[in-house]
Amino acid sequence: MHPETHLTLHHTRTAELRAEADAYRLAVPARPPRALRTRVGWTLVEVGLRLAAPAPASAPL
Repeated sequence: MHPETHLTLHHTRTAELRAEADAYRLAVPARPPRALRTRVGWTLVEVGLRLAAPAPASAPL
């Protein structure tokens, strides 16, 4: 394939993907910022509980 043709195809596909992403972004309602904050908070709680739990006993070989 000729390099200029290949580059033109890439530019065309990029424009199509950007248009599709913009349409999706505009169609989906924005979540309130608290959703991310809540998920991060619960993830930190889970990590803390895993760190605080005693390590399981290893099986004898």
